[in-house]
Formats: sequence, structure tokens, C-alpha cells
Amino acid sequence: MKQKKTVAAPKGGPPRASHVQTHEVRIIGGHWKRTRLPVADKPGLRPTTDRVRETLFNWLGQDLSGWRCIDAFAGTGALGFEAASRGAKEVTLVEQDTALVLQLKRIQTQLQASATQIVRGDGIAALKHLEPASMDAVFLDPPFDSVLFDAALQAAGRAVAPDGFVYLEAPTQWSDAQLESSGLQAHRHLKAGAVHAHLLRRLASQVA
Repeated sequence: MKQKKTVAAPKGGPPRASHVQTHEVRIIGGHWKRTRLPVADKPGLRPTTDRVRETLFNWLGQDLSGWRCIDAFAGTGALGFEAASRGAKEVTLVEQDTALVLQLKRIQTQLQASATQIVRGDGIAALKHLEPASMDAVFLDPPFDSVLFDAALQAAGRAVAPDGFVYLEAPTQWSDAQLESSGLQAHRHLKAGAVHAHLLRRLASQVA
């Protein structure tokens, strides 16, 4: 008699960790430490990796209590929610994509992140509407294939406080000569794969 083939039943439970990691990032520290944020499957969406964010917030210090911050190209919200998790008193997350804005609002509700404001709009325009020298931290992570970097840096240089910081994520390293016109200079730099992470400060000549 011919034996019947046994077909294994599909396994339940969550996807394998290797799959999850490509579709989630996690908050590294603070009140919401280890909280996972979903990453939508959208062309060009490239969230700041856990490793790079960990380095960035080591540079900034673990406690951002009282800081005012803006995440001008929010995407997944990883940078903005990380800042809020670490005590920032006011974090504005700006995003143009409607679906991503709705996702950011869902996360905001889930976390009860009362210090955050989600804005649908253009990140550079949002920076230009800020009071000059009003931000303790400006996060810039434009799409790598865009031509937004110069304009974003110009607007960030105007918005950041004299003792504040601008974070720039880019496909190439920016030199002080390239940054000079925006009133900024390099303070720290990290290369991680194809990503160049920069921590920038106001030029000493512009700080009273």
C-alpha cells in the first residue's frame, strides 16, 4: 500500500527575528526603551539604524530633559520618538507622506507621547517657520537620492540654538568648507556602511 505524504502544518507565531528586524526599529533608551517601531515598506524609506542612533544619543547625552527638537524628515519617527523617550519637552515630527503621518499618529497614541507633535508637511518649510535659534536639536535625514541637503542645512543652521546640535545623515561626508555657508561645522562623524552620520554645531564665529 502506498504511503500517504505527510504535509507539515504551517507554523504559527510571529515571523522569524531576521524578518522582523528588517521591518522594525527599536527605541534605544529612555522611558520607552526597547519599544519597537514599524517600518513601512516604501521606496526610499531608510530609518536610522539602531546602532547609529545609539551612537548619536551617546554623543548628545542620555538625558534630553527640557530640550526642544525637530525631526524634519520623520519617516518612521525613530529619531523624534527617541528624543522624546529621553525627556525632550517638545518634539515636532514632520512628514509629507500621508500614510506615514497616520502611522506616526498611531505610535504617538500608543506611547501617549504628549511631548510630540506630528505635522504633515515639508520639513524644510517647517524649519524656516521656526523662530531663529529656537531648537536644541535638529534632526535631518532626507532621502539620499534627493537634492534637499543644502536647503535643509541652511534652514537648520538658522533654527538651531547657539549651544544646540544639528544631526545630518547623508550618503557622503560633508566637510567644514561645504557646511560653512549654513553657519555650521562638524563636531562628530561616523561612517556605518553607506551612511555618514554627522553631529554639527554652530560656527564659533556665530556664537555670541
